[in-house]
Amino acid sequence: METPKSDNHQKAIEQFVQVWGEMASAWGINRTMAQIHALLYAEGEPLDTDTIMDQLSISRGNANMNLRNLMQWKLVQKVHYKGQRKDYFSAEQEVWTIVSRIVEERQMREIEPIKENLVSTLSNLENVDDLNQEEREFKERIDNIVEFLEMFDRFTKALLPYINKKNLTFLKHLVKLAEAHQSLKSGNQKSKEES
Repeated sequence: METPKSDNHQKAIEQFVQVWGEMASAWGINRTMAQIHALLYAEGEPLDTDTIMDQLSISRGNANMNLRNLMQWKLVQKVHYKGQRKDYFSAEQEVWTIVSRIVEERQMREIEPIKENLVSTLSNLENVDDLNQEEREFKERIDNIVEFLEMFDRFTKALLPYINKKNLTFLKHLVKLAEAHQSLKSGNQKSKEES
């Protein structure tokens, strides 16, 4: 049996759901999908579809569609209770797992298709013997984007195992290294400007 929540706890949950929903576009998903995830994450205990609908004031179709999407992303799982006919849903509670799944999904759904389409675009200029200056410059610009996306893909794949293993020490060292590099670069630039 669920313990009643204090007003402050309920307000905090509602605010979290609102904030998470506003972040939806950064995830590449819709607001309702993010709000359902936030509600399930904040509650901690599995909720049935009716409760989700009531708390978020959404239709059954909207709830079901977004729950399916969250299960495809592996951020939500269905929970069955013996003797219950309703389906209950719970959210992944480990923040490191949530982050890695979001990164993986964004990579697969957005970055990879863009890269494939750009490579296809380049194929129009591949076997042309005499590209003019404008065509060569265009090809080079597209090549640069593809090269960046490939590097981003490699970076993501190299970083994800450390996120999955919750290797905060390594990630902190990586951030410090990047900050130190940036600091040195800024310092060198500043001294050049002063010279």
